[in-house]
Amino acid sequence: MTQAEIIEALLAFIALPDASEAEFEAMALKVFAYQFRNNDPYKRFCLQRGRTPLSVRRWRDIPAVPITAFKDLTLSCSPPEAAERVFMTSGTTQGVRGRSYHPTLAVWRRSMLVNFRERFMRGRERIRMGILFPDAAELPNSSLATYLSLARRECGTPDSRTFIDAAGLDLDGLLSTLAEAEASGEPYALLGASYSFVPVLDALAASGRRFALPEGSLILDTGGFKGQSRELGPDEFYDALSAAFGVPRSSCINMYGMTELSSQLYDDGNAVCPSVKSGPHWIRSRVVDPLTGADLPEGQRGVIVHHDLAHFNCVAAILTEDAGQIVPNGFKLLGRVDGEASKGCSVAVAEFLAAARG
Repeated sequence: MTQAEIIEALLAFIALPDASEAEFEAMALKVFAYQFRNNDPYKRFCLQRGRTPLSVRRWRDIPAVPITAFKDLTLSCSPPEAAERVFMTSGTTQGVRGRSYHPTLAVWRRSMLVNFRERFMRGRERIRMGILFPDAAELPNSSLATYLSLARRECGTPDSRTFIDAAGLDLDGLLSTLAEAEASGEPYALLGASYSFVPVLDALAASGRRFALPEGSLILDTGGFKGQSRELGPDEFYDALSAAFGVPRSSCINMYGMTELSSQLYDDGNAVCPSVKSGPHWIRSRVVDPLTGADLPEGQRGVIVHHDLAHFNCVAAILTEDAGQIVPNGFKLLGRVDGEASKGCSVAVAEFLAAARG
């Protein structure tokens, strides 16, 4: 398939109301064949594993690339210099930033919006939003900035606004807007990086101030704390959000996403932690033994692999560094890998780099 054909096929696939395992498998094999043919480092890795489009019959057998490989190699089916957008990781761990190349954002945008409307908007056309993160104009290489800017433009009311820019957090503007929202009776949504909420929570605690946002209000956080603020455990964090803004924990939604994917996964609120996360029909997640790549049984702790068909230009199958377990209706995120799982991920990275560099 050509790039235009794979894009057309994916847009049509995303537009389906749902997809069976067989339908996902058929599309996954098409994407794998496209990536095998056009992404040379990935092709070398697959050949070293003895996996080719002729031999692979199940999506679960498509080789997954360790996430840190995005920092070491250019993984793209099209010329990187021709990309419409390059999303870059924050580089918080080693200072080296991974890159995802997008020859077009058409599939990424469609994936984000269809899923966001389903999982966050919950039947609403628009809601007034406050964004606790810089916008895409300020951070063009941030997938989160693009995500939040798109959410605001397509799903926010005209009076939605961003409260963080190069000058920092506009706390006075945010508190004034929250007071307006509280008095209006209209649901309000506050969205941002998890760490962006911490200074707001601290300021409210210091002043003894709380809000009771109207019924139907929502909070979305994502990305953890990444050394940008003090760490809060999940229960402590969602208790604090609920107390500060008057939004029940069941309406505090966590979005799980990453630069190395083109789709996001969500929970249905955080009344109980760890929550169960799941994605739309064009992404599947599994939990594996990092040394063997073998699927682990439901309920057993391992390393999460995501297979995101929307990430068509790089590689669709990603071996993360997140620990998790498969449960009914999704998976539970159990933090970063450690111990033997961490060693297994390091071995997988070394094997991938050795094979991909030929």
